[in-house]
Parts: sequence; structure tokens; C-alpha cells
Amino acid sequence: MDDLASIERRASRIKLLLMDCDGVLTDGRLWLTNDGDEQKSFNTHDGLGLTLLHRAGLRSGIITGRSSRVVARRAQELGIEFVCQGSPDKTAAFEQLLQDAGVDENEAAYVGDDLPDIPIMNRAELAVAVADAVAEVRSAAHYVTRAIGGRGAVREVIEIILKSQGRWHDLVADYLK
Repeated sequence: MDDLASIERRASRIKLLLMDCDGVLTDGRLWLTNDGDEQKSFNTHDGLGLTLLHRAGLRSGIITGRSSRVVARRAQELGIEFVCQGSPDKTAAFEQLLQDAGVDENEAAYVGDDLPDIPIMNRAELAVAVADAVAEVRSAAHYVTRAIGGRGAVREVIEIILKSQGRWHDLVADYLK
């Protein structure tokens, strides 16, 4: 894990925040229903954080190995522009999303929790592991959140990015009146 000054330098360059879904935006638990659907639980703090990220002109995306209508719906609700589901090769998805967004690796952050996330974390400018990520992912990260996946970890990352870019205070000013 890097020191705070290094993390802030990395965060100041971010234009695109990418993340895994299960274990990052959710707590990793899946409820499978009898009709073949699944249910997931998302944190509203992460949701508002993503809204603020987008208001700041930054973009976001999800890269996940699973496919779920729930993820597509939540991404649409939050204005998450890039959603790549059912991607067993997350590195190829990462490369495609960078191209689609018109950004380089040095302008992308990635938040992960498990082994398939490591190859992307090794390439992203800011690699983040949620607090309850597996040990190998925490070791690959520049920053490990205090919050666990599905409990505000994404919001924590967004605050670091926006504060490092000098945008946080203007974005929350209306809420503080």
C-alpha cells in the first residue's frame, strides 16, 4: 500500500473509475430466486458518491464476471456509463472500456476484491482493494479502503478522488446549506 501523498497524486489524475460489482458495490452475497433471478444489495452511500463523481465530469464503469439484470438496472439508475458483464477475461474488458472512454491506464482507477481483479489492478493508475478483499488483492493495491465491499467502500474511493482533484467541497456545498 502506498503512502497518502502517493495515493492523492494518483487520484488527482483519474478520469474513469472502474470497479468489480460483487464484493465491491455489493457485499458479495447472492440471493438466487426460484425463477432464476438473483438479488443483490447495494449501498446508498456508494450511489450518492457515484452521482457526485458524475457531476464532477468523471465517468464510471463496472467489469464483472457475472451477468445480472439487477446490475444493469442499478448501473442505469446511477448513470454508470460503462457496464461489461459476463466477462471471464477482465483484462480484455478493461482494455475495451479504456478505448471506449478515450482514456489511458494512467487515468483509470479500479476497485476490486478477488483474484480475477489483480491483472487490472496491476495496470490501473490507482488500484484499490476493499477492506475485506482477499490478501492477494490487498497486496496488489495502492490503497485499501477502511469500508468493506457493499458498505461504502466505493464512496470512500470517490471521496479520495474528488478531494485530490479539489472538487469535493464544491460538490457538497449545496448539501451543507
